[in-house]
Amino acid sequence: MANRLAGETSPYLLQHAANPVDWHPWDEAALTLAREENRPILLSVGYSACHWCHVMAHESFEDPAVAALMNELFVNIKVDREERPDLDQIYQTAHALLTQRSGGWPLTMFLTPAGEPFFGGTYFPRESRFGLPGFVELLPKIASAYRERGAEIAVQNARLVEALQSLEPGAQPADTLPGDAPAAALSELKERFDPDWGGFGAAPKFPHATELALCLRAAVRTRDAAAHAVVEITLSRMADGGIHDQLGGGFCRYSVDAFWAIPHFEKMLYDNGPLLALYADFARATGAPRHAEVARGIVTWMEREMRAPDGAFYSSLDADSEHEEGKFYVFQRDEVRTLVGDADYALVAPHWGLDRAANFEGHAWHLVVARPLPEVAAEQGIPEADARARRARAKAVLFAARAKRIRPGRDDKILTSWNALAIAGLARAARALDEPSFAELAEAAAGALRATAWRDGRLLATRKDDHAHLNAYLDDYAFLLWALLELMQTRFRAGDFAWACGIADVLLAQFEDRDAGGFWFTSHDHERLIHRTKPGHDNATPSGNAVAARALIALGHLATEPRYVEAGERVVRLFAPALARAPAGFATLVGALEDTLTPPGWVVLDGDRATCAAWQRTLERTLRPAVRVIDVSGAADLPAALVKGARPVQGAVAWVCAGAHCLPPIADLESLVGVLDGAPVPPTPPGVIAAAPGMR
Repeated sequence: MANRLAGETSPYLLQHAANPVDWHPWDEAALTLAREENRPILLSVGYSACHWCHVMAHESFEDPAVAALMNELFVNIKVDREERPDLDQIYQTAHALLTQRSGGWPLTMFLTPAGEPFFGGTYFPRESRFGLPGFVELLPKIASAYRERGAEIAVQNARLVEALQSLEPGAQPADTLPGDAPAAALSELKERFDPDWGGFGAAPKFPHATELALCLRAAVRTRDAAAHAVVEITLSRMADGGIHDQLGGGFCRYSVDAFWAIPHFEKMLYDNGPLLALYADFARATGAPRHAEVARGIVTWMEREMRAPDGAFYSSLDADSEHEEGKFYVFQRDEVRTLVGDADYALVAPHWGLDRAANFEGHAWHLVVARPLPEVAAEQGIPEADARARRARAKAVLFAARAKRIRPGRDDKILTSWNALAIAGLARAARALDEPSFAELAEAAAGALRATAWRDGRLLATRKDDHAHLNAYLDDYAFLLWALLELMQTRFRAGDFAWACGIADVLLAQFEDRDAGGFWFTSHDHERLIHRTKPGHDNATPSGNAVAARALIALGHLATEPRYVEAGERVVRLFAPALARAPAGFATLVGALEDTLTPPGWVVLDGDRATCAAWQRTLERTLRPAVRVIDVSGAADLPAALVKGARPVQGAVAWVCAGAHCLPPIADLESLVGVLDGAPVPPTPPGVIAAAPGMR
């Protein structure tokens, strides 16, 4: 018999709809039941690709005896952390405060009927083991504590709410900005960098795309060789590791070791969008073909396995198949030899580490680049071109064999914020690698969001099939605004500009704290929870406040709209003390600080469409972090804010602008490149009309 989760759209919640546990979604009906019956709430937060969530479900939630105990003592609420990041943020932080330990998933919290947490943990085994109390032993004790120690719990709850509030940024924005924060952040990241294997710190290792993007900006802007090495070594080691799917492309969530070899096998859209942008940008900055190949592999995976029929992207692939983590991805050595044949096996075995001891749980091989292919080819006397062809043949055979296995589950809900990260990555990679097909994928995904998630001038957070719902969060608005800016730089459409301005207006009207600055994670008309967060720290995804600040500053300068610029700068001032104390934890906000101290420049191209397109392709071959190029030559209904002067009858013209202030128009590409690289501004050529009054 199904519980109340049967009516939900989240694939994770639907996985639990047939549990004997009387699960409720988080809604007013469940909270009212807890209040009326004065029963504590057992809150379980997870997501469909989570390995330990599945373990706890099989051990406890599918067990009728455990379920009976849960149903008797608690109102049981199951939450998909991807649909309700507002709840996840609050209760992960509460868990850390209560236990003084880091959290994770599954998150298991016990709440009063008012939603106040009084005990919690993450994974609990059914019976005591791993030094953890057994779930069946714990449940009666928690229920008894709620009944018998109400006064103590009330005191603890009051202190917890105060502690949660104390973690938010101060109410007084800073008068001065920490101009040394970018250098300090870079210095800290260099100290934490693993020079042998890349990444930051020890195992487990996460990609940390925001920190690597900070290092890449520094490497390009200041020719910092050490910053360049941080990015190059990390991206190269990740590309060679098992965190990177050597056969199918794309990256897993993280590596359980320090060598990027054995991942936690779930694949998340929100990792791959930013990593796509990062690999493409590094390839653009260095001309490295290997990194361009990795970027193209991410797109291949996204299009093949994650794309919905309407062009949007699904959320994730599970870590498990057939109840075993990694089973879909790993091979037996003899299996590979049989599939590829002895001749090709002799080449790929040392290349992929098949000639070494099993690297996955002592009995199987997960493919990594153990030795570079040119090295193996030289050792065996094989021309490198032939070796690449043979590896490609072996990859195709192994990929086809793997495709016949039982696949990991796919979470096919469509999240607005994660799609926005994918759109931004695709649009950026389209320019960096001159791949128009990537832009088409980005446009299709943006169109799908506009058709399904944009309702009556507001965004919705999630969609499953044709049903979109849930009030959108800061990340949805901020990430989509950033994605539209990336898309407009790739292919300008007046409708995207208008939509971006509409999103920015909602950010200011529904999320901004006009008194202190910054943006709340939830809108002003959102459900009232025990705490309201204003996050500035980068986590698995970049900070919504930081992305909002960067996007608003950029859009404000493009649209000559001071409201947007001022709101973005208020974010930076609000978090200035945190940037001064620990800048490396706020890598995206460091970018917003850089944009505040040195406003981003826009190059507006207009004129003959073919000439403008050729100019843009040339400009985009060089990574210039502080410069954004937009080609408006194809727009018939150009917004007034983007009209910088008369459109030339022949050729092209470029205006280099910061907000309403533009240099005189530049009518030849060589001079434009020189200006962007620091040369003096050339005189206005005869016959070219200078910028309109007030536009300089």
